[in-house]
Amino acid sequence: MKVSLSEALNKLPLPATDKWPNGVWHFRALQHGSMSTLVFAPKGKDLQSPHSQDELYVVMSGSSELIAGEQRTACSVGDVLFVPANAVHHFENFSDDFVTWAIFWGPEGGESAT
Repeated sequence: MKVSLSEALNKLPLPATDKWPNGVWHFRALQHGSMSTLVFAPKGKDLQSPHSQDELYVVMSGSSELIAGEQRTACSVGDVLFVPANAVHHFENFSDDFVTWAIFWGPEGGESAT
Protein backbone atom coordinates (compact mmCIF):
# COMPACT_ATOMS: atom_id res chain seq x y z
CA MET A 1 0.00 0.00 0.00
CA LYS A 2 1.17 3.50 -0.74
CA VAL A 3 -0.21 7.01 -0.63
CA SER A 4 1.70 10.18 -1.39
CA LEU A 5 1.47 13.27 0.76
CA SER A 6 0.27 15.34 -2.20
CA GLU A 7 -2.51 12.82 -2.99
CA ALA A 8 -3.71 12.90 0.61
CA LEU A 9 -3.57 16.72 0.81
CA ASN A 10 -5.63 16.99 -2.38
CA LYS A 11 -8.53 15.38 -0.47
CA LEU A 12 -8.66 18.31 1.99
CA PRO A 13 -10.71 19.92 3.25
CA LEU A 14 -13.55 17.50 3.77
CA PRO A 15 -17.01 19.05 4.28
CA ALA A 16 -17.69 20.98 7.47
CA THR A 17 -19.24 19.22 10.45
CA ASP A 18 -20.69 20.43 13.74
CA LYS A 19 -17.31 19.77 15.38
CA TRP A 20 -15.23 21.17 12.48
CA PRO A 21 -17.31 24.14 11.17
CA ASN A 22 -14.48 25.36 8.88
CA GLY A 23 -14.13 21.98 7.19
CA VAL A 24 -12.40 18.79 8.26
CA TRP A 25 -8.64 19.09 7.83
CA HIS A 26 -7.68 15.44 8.25
CA PHE A 27 -8.05 12.55 5.85
CA ARG A 28 -7.52 8.82 6.47
CA ALA A 29 -5.01 7.82 3.81
CA LEU A 30 -4.16 4.23 4.82
CA GLN A 31 -5.67 1.56 7.03
CA HIS A 32 -4.67 -2.02 7.76
CA GLY A 33 -5.64 -3.99 10.86
CA SER A 34 -5.25 -1.73 13.89
CA MET A 35 -3.06 0.76 11.98
CA SER A 36 -4.42 3.87 10.33
CA THR A 37 -2.58 6.84 8.88
CA LEU A 38 -4.11 10.28 8.47
CA VAL A 39 -2.79 13.44 6.94
CA PHE A 40 -3.56 16.37 9.26
CA ALA A 41 -3.25 20.01 8.14
CA PRO A 42 -5.22 22.08 10.67
CA LYS A 43 -6.54 25.51 9.74
CA GLY A 44 -7.75 28.07 12.26
CA LYS A 45 -7.95 25.97 15.41
CA ASP A 46 -7.12 22.34 16.17
CA LEU A 47 -10.32 20.87 17.62
CA GLN A 48 -9.24 17.25 18.00
CA SER A 49 -10.28 15.05 20.94
CA PRO A 50 -8.25 12.35 22.72
CA HIS A 51 -7.81 9.15 20.70
CA SER A 52 -8.30 5.60 21.93
CA GLN A 53 -5.05 4.33 20.37
CA ASP A 54 -1.39 5.32 20.69
CA GLU A 55 -0.37 7.89 18.09
CA LEU A 56 2.73 9.13 16.30
CA TYR A 57 2.91 12.45 14.50
CA VAL A 58 5.53 12.89 11.75
CA VAL A 59 5.83 16.57 10.84
CA MET A 60 6.09 16.97 7.07
CA SER A 61 6.04 20.77 6.69
CA GLY A 62 5.80 23.91 8.76
CA SER A 63 6.03 24.21 12.52
CA SER A 64 3.76 24.12 15.55
CA GLU A 65 3.56 23.42 19.26
CA LEU A 66 2.03 20.20 20.54
CA ILE A 67 0.17 20.71 23.79
CA ALA A 68 -0.18 17.40 25.67
CA GLY A 69 -1.49 17.81 29.19
CA GLU A 70 0.66 20.53 30.78
CA GLN A 71 3.57 19.98 28.38
CA ARG A 72 4.21 22.26 25.39
CA THR A 73 6.62 20.89 22.74
CA ALA A 74 7.82 22.90 19.74
CA CYS A 75 8.00 20.84 16.56
CA SER A 76 9.01 21.32 12.94
CA VAL A 77 9.80 19.38 9.77
CA GLY A 78 11.30 15.96 10.45
CA ASP A 79 10.19 15.73 14.08
CA VAL A 80 8.33 12.68 15.37
CA LEU A 81 6.05 13.06 18.40
CA PHE A 82 4.39 10.35 20.48
CA VAL A 83 1.02 10.77 22.21
CA PRO A 84 -0.29 7.88 24.32
CA ALA A 85 -3.86 6.69 23.96
CA ASN A 86 -6.52 8.82 25.69
CA ALA A 87 -4.15 11.77 26.30
CA VAL A 88 -5.69 15.22 25.89
CA HIS A 89 -3.64 17.00 23.21
CA HIS A 90 -3.79 19.47 20.32
CA PHE A 91 -1.59 21.72 18.21
CA GLU A 92 -1.29 25.48 18.70
CA ASN A 93 0.63 28.27 16.96
CA PHE A 94 0.91 26.23 13.77
CA SER A 95 2.25 27.84 10.62
CA ASP A 96 -0.01 28.15 7.57
CA ASP A 97 1.89 25.29 5.92
CA PHE A 98 1.83 22.91 8.92
CA VAL A 99 1.19 19.31 7.83
CA THR A 100 1.73 16.11 9.77
CA TRP A 101 1.07 12.44 9.29
CA ALA A 102 -0.83 10.97 12.26
CA ILE A 103 -0.28 7.23 12.68
CA PHE A 104 -2.51 5.21 15.03
CA TRP A 105 -1.91 1.58 15.98
CA GLY A 106 -2.44 -1.06 18.62
CA PRO A 107 -5.20 -1.92 21.02
CA GLU A 108 -7.85 0.42 22.39
CA GLY A 109 -6.34 2.10 25.43
CA GLY A 110 -2.80 1.84 24.01
CA GLU A 111 0.08 -0.53 24.55
CA SER A 112 1.75 -1.00 27.91
CA ALA A 113 4.83 1.12 28.62
CA THR A 114 7.02 -1.96 29.15
